[in-house]
Amino acid sequence: MATTVNCDMLNENVMEKQTIYRVYPSKEILAEAFAGELARSIIKTAGRKAPFTLALSGGSTPVLLFEVLAEKYSKAVDWSKVKIFWVDERCVPPEDPESNYGMTRRLLLDKINIPSANVFRMRGEDEPLSEAARYSEVIASNTRTRNNLPYFDTVLLGMGEDGHTASIFPGNAKLLHSRKICDTALHPATKQKRVTLTGKVINNAKSVAFIVTGNAKSVIVDMIYTRKGAAKIYPAAHIRSVSGVTIWLLDEDAGKFIK
Repeated sequence: MATTVNCDMLNENVMEKQTIYRVYPSKEILAEAFAGELARSIIKTAGRKAPFTLALSGGSTPVLLFEVLAEKYSKAVDWSKVKIFWVDERCVPPEDPESNYGMTRRLLLDKINIPSANVFRMRGEDEPLSEAARYSEVIASNTRTRNNLPYFDTVLLGMGEDGHTASIFPGNAKLLHSRKICDTALHPATKQKRVTLTGKVINNAKSVAFIVTGNAKSVIVDMIYTRKGAAKIYPAAHIRSVSGVTIWLLDEDAGKFIK
């Protein structure tokens, strides 16, 4: 069972929006719970004309989630009603071990019955600026629109130990406010090039879900939760759905300061 804390936040576009913090006893229980919740959300919208649009993150954060979805929901969910996109991608080929798409394909896509036409990958092997422009057009053509921006049903995010999310790193606030759908980024340490969704597009989603685990992230989680002034330097602190729900899914280590 998770400990849940709700926070209502004011926004210039809506009267209020909801941010929920859930602290689970372990990352395994977290993955089980959210996989079920995501599956139910997809099933609930299966009867509507527009497909369920889901933007996924890579890295280590969603590994357990993808494994649970593949094991328990490969048949329970009609994946033909889902369109899958990526939040960001490293500029590497899909066969590279660092490819977000490659990891998702191995753990999830190869194990569920989803039409290839419903999978929209970022082409990490292509020139970054050109790919950012191309992928922006792909998203615009395959999602609903709200507030003159693409409108995803769910955007799945992680958070790094430096407070970054997607490929929006500290010191690159322009990506939070960019009018582009996608843009390029540079990892501050490795200088690896990335393609990423921008903050405005992420915040326009119906549901934004952070999965954050590990003791090393607990202090930043607490700063964002308590809205301390210093939290503003962390990109993850600026990610909140403008009209829906933002959910922070935390294991006990990451959420140990949440009261």
